[in-house]
Amino acid sequence: MFVSRHRITLLSLALSVAAPVLAHAESWDIDSSHSRAQFAVRHLMISNVRGDLGKVTGTINWDAKNPAAAAVNATVDVAGVNTQDPKRDEHLRSPDFFDTAKYPTITFKSKRVEKAGGKLKLVGDLTLHGVTKEVALDVEGPTAEIKDPWGLIRAGANATGKISRKDFGLSWNKTLDTGGVAVGDEVAVTLDIELVRKPAGAAPAAPPKAGK
Repeated sequence: MFVSRHRITLLSLALSVAAPVLAHAESWDIDSSHSRAQFAVRHLMISNVRGDLGKVTGTINWDAKNPAAAAVNATVDVAGVNTQDPKRDEHLRSPDFFDTAKYPTITFKSKRVEKAGGKLKLVGDLTLHGVTKEVALDVEGPTAEIKDPWGLIRAGANATGKISRKDFGLSWNKTLDTGGVAVGDEVAVTLDIELVRKPAGAAPAAPPKAGK
């Protein structure tokens, strides 16, 4: 097929411009052993109950020169919810709250990234208890990359946000004799994430287990 020299020149120019962009887009795995998804909710109107939601897994595509193109997909195994109280944890796994027999995971899929001052705001769809709502998370990071003792490239990030549990159908409560309710509606969520960069053109190396 005949292709003009002018067309070839334009094609070459387009590829040379696109190549650096593609070269900087990197894929990362969430290191579950060194990542946590935590929550805090008001109890009896006087204190906060805090706990871990469960094991975090997922992937992140990140280009430091183009944060708006970031893509985040994360899953939390909420069946592993842990507040250091077995009876309370059993109640949280019941149909009154997470109903983990029917909805064993929480998922987050990003839609866009916005700059907010010196930080980033990550907006995406959170699916919890079978309900999907758009939520926004304030992000610090990612940190500078480092090489660990096993030769893996790592980085970290922290994300925080607040959701209404009633928006996701978690409406169980008890009214107090003195007024107010046993469990607050607003839930503060904190994600501490450690990332492992996938080697280019190869399957990602398995990160070391916790404590290593």
